[in-house]
Amino acid sequence: MPTHATRRYKVLVADFITGPLDPERSVLGELADVEAVAAHTEQDLHRRVEDAHALMIYHTIAITRQTIDRLECCKLIVRCGVGYDNIDCAAARARGIPVANVPDYGTEEVADTALGLALSLVRGINLLNSRLRAGVGEWSFQQAVPMRRLRGRVFGIVGLGRIGTATALRAKALGMDVAFYDPYVPDGRDKALGIRRCETLEELLRQSWVLSLHCPLTAETRHMLNAESMRLMPRGGYLVNTARGAVVDTAAVPAVLAEGHLAGVALDVLPEEPPAAGDPLVAAWRDPQHPAHHRLILNPHAAFYCEEGLTEMRLKGSEACRRALLGLPLRNVVN
Repeated sequence: MPTHATRRYKVLVADFITGPLDPERSVLGELADVEAVAAHTEQDLHRRVEDAHALMIYHTIAITRQTIDRLECCKLIVRCGVGYDNIDCAAARARGIPVANVPDYGTEEVADTALGLALSLVRGINLLNSRLRAGVGEWSFQQAVPMRRLRGRVFGIVGLGRIGTATALRAKALGMDVAFYDPYVPDGRDKALGIRRCETLEELLRQSWVLSLHCPLTAETRHMLNAESMRLMPRGGYLVNTARGAVVDTAAVPAVLAEGHLAGVALDVLPEEPPAAGDPLVAAWRDPQHPAHHRLILNPHAAFYCEEGLTEMRLKGSEACRRALLGLPLRNVVN
């Protein structure tokens, strides 16, 4: 096969990135031509992807067998991010195409956001701002009572990977009693971090005043937090999701807030982004008469983002492609 000295490769940036490709070209410029498709659907890749030697995928679109079966010379699909549920990894494996992710680009940002959302809920920051801006009630802290001291209260974490661990350390620094559920984490991680392990999800839910989700989306975790499981949490508790939207059954959130079982919910991610018109969660959030209007925080999948983090993600995704094109050992292969 011709080497990179006699042949230029093609690397396709499938979605999300639309601007100048300076970070990608700084890594791949002497080796490959880098093109951005800015696809909004998988169909937008048709007749663009077939001759690509590497694909860089973000979170805007899904890559299914339909696309993977058209790849003629692809050496790597890299998911520029942590989660890879939008790529049919089994179909890629069947074609002998490795799939890799970038698991460490935004650890600090997502952990910071998770804790920031939690603090905004438990300290009444969002509630007071929302109600006072709307002219509801008196100009008084009384609107947010009862508020409880954070120190000593249980901060629960589902998924103790890189981001979950970073969030645990931040909550621990505030003096909170950090507990986690993650059946895939080996024994001893809890002792090294000075936090507590729960053997079941139910055990964690029943004690978590704040619950922060940091698990991947799998068949096991889809709708892990639903109407029944949310009601296992202590009354007046708070839920934060910066993981994947479908880990939470969002249709159940308005009722749990309306009945007062949860005092607040913050969701950086939704099952469908942007949400469909008429989504009951968004309708409740926008309705001034619904309790969710003041007690629900919605963000547009922003926890991962900062200028430095996005550049780091692009560089690391490009480096993964470079290694594949040069035949070097691959890192962070997930399939």
